[in-house]
Amino acid sequence: MNAEEASVPRLPVRLDVARPLRMRLEFEVRGFTALLGASGEGKSTALKALAGLVPSRGEPFDAWPAQRRPVGYLPQGYALFPHMTAWQNVAYALGGAMSRRRAQALELLAAVGLREQALRRPSELSGGQQQRVALARALARHPRLLLLDEPTSALDASTRDDVLAELVARMHGLGMPALVATHDAQVAAIADWVVVLAGHLVLQQGTAREVFARPASLQAAALLGVHNRFEAMVHAAPDAAGLVVLDWRQAGTRVLAVAPAGLRPGQTVDCAVPADALRLPAARQAAAPDAPRLRARVEHVVAQAGRARVGLRLGDALLWLGAAWHEVEQRGLVPGADAEFDLPARELLVWPRA
Repeated sequence: MNAEEASVPRLPVRLDVARPLRMRLEFEVRGFTALLGASGEGKSTALKALAGLVPSRGEPFDAWPAQRRPVGYLPQGYALFPHMTAWQNVAYALGGAMSRRRAQALELLAAVGLREQALRRPSELSGGQQQRVALARALARHPRLLLLDEPTSALDASTRDDVLAELVARMHGLGMPALVATHDAQVAAIADWVVVLAGHLVLQQGTAREVFARPASLQAAALLGVHNRFEAMVHAAPDAAGLVVLDWRQAGTRVLAVAPAGLRPGQTVDCAVPADALRLPAARQAAAPDAPRLRARVEHVVAQAGRARVGLRLGDALLWLGAAWHEVEQRGLVPGADAEFDLPARELLVWPRA
C-alpha cells in the first residue's frame, strides 16, 4: 500500500436488510466510493439502511436511531426547499433559532464554494450549485460518512463531468468517506473505490482501474459500460502460450483469448471486449500472432467529441470499435464500407459459463 492509499479514509460496511429488499452486503468504503448497479438492485435501499431510514442490522451504526447516526444523506433531486434561500436550506439542518444559525450556514456554504450564492433560491442556482447546497446541508450534521443517491441523475451530459469532478474534489478536500449510489459507469470511473452490485449481492470491489480492467463477470462488464458482449465455444485446449481459440459462431469466425484456468474444448464461455481495445491496423502492417485480423462491414458511425464509435457487422454479430475521428475519415469508414481490425487476445475478457 502506498502513502496515498493509506491516507484514504476507510469504513467497513456489513448490512443485513430484510425489507423492502432482502440483502446481505459486505464491502468497504474507501474515499469516494461508487456503489454501481442497475435500477432495482438495492443501491438506494443500502444507503437508506446506513442512514437508518429502513430497518437493518450490521456495521457501522448498528441499532443507532436515524437521528443519532453521524451520516450526511443527499437524496435524489437534493430535496431543497424551493421557498428558502441557500443559507436557509443549510441552516434548517442545524437546529435552533434561524437567526443564530446563519453564521454557521454561511461557513458551510463557503466550504463548498457557494458563499456568494447564499441569498439565492434553488430555482436561481444551476444543478451543480444545488448539489453543493445539499452537500453543505449534509455537512451540518458533522458526519463520519456521506451518502449520495444518484448525484448526477438530474444533470445534463454537458455539465455532468464537471459537476462530478468538483464533487470528488470536495470530498477529497474534506477527508471524509462518501458512498455514492449510481447506475452511471462514468461516476464509477472517477471513484477511488468501486463496488459492483447485482442480484442484491456484491459481485466485485476494487479500485476503478482494477475493476474496469478486469470485470469479474459478464454482468459486471455490462454495468461497467462494455457494450461488446457475446458467447463463444472453446475450440481446442489452450496452447503453450496460454492462448485459446474460440468459435464465435454468431460472427462466423474464430478469435484468440488468454485462457482462464480450467477451460476445456466444447465449453461455452461468455466474452466481452471494450470498444477502445479493438485496433485499426496501420498501412501494410502484418497481423500479430496473438491478434487475429478480422474483416467486417461498417454499419454505423456515431460521432463523439473528437472520437467516433463504429458499428461493425460480422455475420449476425454487431461489434463496436472506438477510434479517433481523423482515423475514421482517413480510412473512409462510412456505412457500407469494408473494414479490417485487430482483436488482441489479451484484451478479450473471457468467463466460463456457470
